[in-house]
Amino acid sequence: MLEHVAEGVLVRQSEFIQSNSVVVQGRAGVLLIDPGITSDEMAGLANDLWELGQPVVAGFSTHPDWDHVLWHANFGDAPRYGTARCAASMRDLLSNADWQARVAEVLPPEFAEDIPMDLLGLITGLPTEAAQIPWEGPKVRIIEHQAHAPGHAALLIEECGVLAAGDMLSDILMPFLDLEAANPIEDYLGALQLFESVADDIDVVIPGHGSVGGVDHVRARITQDRAYVQALRDGGAPDDARVGPSGVLDWLPDVHEWQRQQLAQKKHDGTVG
Repeated sequence: MLEHVAEGVLVRQSEFIQSNSVVVQGRAGVLLIDPGITSDEMAGLANDLWELGQPVVAGFSTHPDWDHVLWHANFGDAPRYGTARCAASMRDLLSNADWQARVAEVLPPEFAEDIPMDLLGLITGLPTEAAQIPWEGPKVRIIEHQAHAPGHAALLIEECGVLAAGDMLSDILMPFLDLEAANPIEDYLGALQLFESVADDIDVVIPGHGSVGGVDHVRARITQDRAYVQALRDGGAPDDARVGPSGVLDWLPDVHEWQRQQLAQKKHDGTVG
């Protein structure tokens, strides 16, 4: 079910880790950001848009993780955008003859049979200097950074103060670093600084996973994520409920420990800046 979160902006949440698909209404149709997980969910979203008389005129994937580059035939053949780095990452994946097997290895088994693979990752990279989405609708500013994944971008819908944050600023997931990057800590702290620089313009934050937050949550989530990343950097134990016994997801402490170990190893090997 679509939920209005701001003027002209709607969200549909998946059962899978509370994944949020974002719909931005324009003059001729909608921009669809990170459009869903399972075939049934995406078909339902397409039907909701049909009932609203709102065709999909553009799509955008915030980053190249499998759950953000899916698509459904019922959305039509609108252009699907991402940053140049996001698109390059997907081209590299799809160039492998066994790409479907590689993706299948990381799919959640309880949803795997209903995740459509045929249109996965068919992203058009925007020019590196592109500052906004090319579409006939509200201005949507691209805030590209390198935290979490190559070519990750948050989108700021300026006239209604909505930030579609991708896999950032979640109330249920702590920061997941891109541990293949040369400087994962600095990349993440830099992205949070970018968000802080536009925080006064944000009234609603929509994370890729978790609850939609209001104006009072934006800076609080930035602060919480910064504290977690700094604790990883300094080798301390983060005071973060998301990875504690009261966390929503009981597997996050294991992910936290894995991140801590990976960073310690990279530091030992001298492969992290």
